[in-house]
Amino acid sequence: MRLSRAFLPTLKETPAEAQIVSHRLMLRAGLVRQTSAGIYAWLPLGWRVLQNVARIVREEQDRAGAHEVLMPTIQSAELWRQSGRYDGYGKEMLRIIDRHDREMLYGPTNEEMITDIFKTYAKSYRDLPRNLYHIQWKFRDEVRPRFGVMRGREFLMKDAYSFDLTAEGAQHSYRQMFFAYLRTFQRLGLKAVPMRADTGPIGGNLSHEFIVLAETGESGVFYDSRFEASDWASTVTDYDDVAGLKQAFDDVTSVYAATDEMHDAAAFDALAPESRREGRGIEVGHIFYFGTKYSAAMGLEVPGPDGRKVAPEMGSYGIGVSRLVGALIEANHDDAGIIWPDAVAPYRAAILNLKQGDAACDAMCDQLHAALGDDSIYDDRSERAGVKFADADLMGFPWQAIIGPRGAAAGKVELKRRATGERDELTVEEALVRIRT
Repeated sequence: MRLSRAFLPTLKETPAEAQIVSHRLMLRAGLVRQTSAGIYAWLPLGWRVLQNVARIVREEQDRAGAHEVLMPTIQSAELWRQSGRYDGYGKEMLRIIDRHDREMLYGPTNEEMITDIFKTYAKSYRDLPRNLYHIQWKFRDEVRPRFGVMRGREFLMKDAYSFDLTAEGAQHSYRQMFFAYLRTFQRLGLKAVPMRADTGPIGGNLSHEFIVLAETGESGVFYDSRFEASDWASTVTDYDDVAGLKQAFDDVTSVYAATDEMHDAAAFDALAPESRREGRGIEVGHIFYFGTKYSAAMGLEVPGPDGRKVAPEMGSYGIGVSRLVGALIEANHDDAGIIWPDAVAPYRAAILNLKQGDAACDAMCDQLHAALGDDSIYDDRSERAGVKFADADLMGFPWQAIIGPRGAAAGKVELKRRATGERDELTVEEALVRIRT
């Protein structure tokens, strides 16, 4: 992509409505544009990041054995009446009357719909276990949408739903998703701490939030220092190992971690002083085990091995995909702009031509751009070097390949690592190896 032809509308000034770092930088770097309160259009740079986040989420759901579907955004109110949630959900639900006077709603979540779908096709205990997920837009009419994509009204979410014959099987499915989430956040370049949580309107008796540590986080968090160093996500390699997965789950959840709402001051104070950590965090995922709450209410039953009807045990598992983009920026930025982790960056490298029109500079930039292809964005604008440096820092590409007349004459590229500021003079071939690894 040549920057001269790209639609990347950066802003020099921070919009007055942007209250937190991620909101300010997403607007300034041209990732999104607000169209109404809590609703955003995703522009090309932001859309590439969002797709990269969704790809990693999808790959880890598939690895854990979940199957992808796509459910509609509009749901029937009748489904929600069957579960008993329609009248009690609150004003966050956008209710709609269609032209035939049927009551509909814009889905804030999908427990009812997936239960109804599965009920149609599940005929026997042999159809269990199953875990179905989709990545779909949701709408919740927040009373005070704020903080950009961190608390918007429309958002992209991955939600998965497990169906098991027994409580033991359902808890195994829960643990599978627990570690799939740890692996997902690790791949995104985030340190996410799992914490016990309230089940809220979803219901159930087992729930964990996944909190990304960030100074600007919305929640106070208290945790053991082992969460900063331990790599529990890599301890699980076999999601079907019931005993091993339970032991790994018990090991992680026995380490103290809590949000403000669940904080046990006495338990926290009982840690060795050097192990205590306090900070702020951002919720990016939430998982629930709620048994037969929805299956029983909606008439989902299958014959068990003995022929008796059984209501499957269920769980649900959500990741805020669009919210993760904001969380990534909150955890990875400096005064100059965004610092994208390699796995989610919209482009792996920015190629900065410091003297557009110079034959040697143009040739070297063209060579790099052709070799990197869609992994690079080429700043071929007739702008001052300072403008190009500032925009590359603002947009946060992991690498900057800087090419000026002196370096081009010597066959050298100045390669800058955005995260550290480290610079090296390299040949084109050496720069390509560094960028690609």
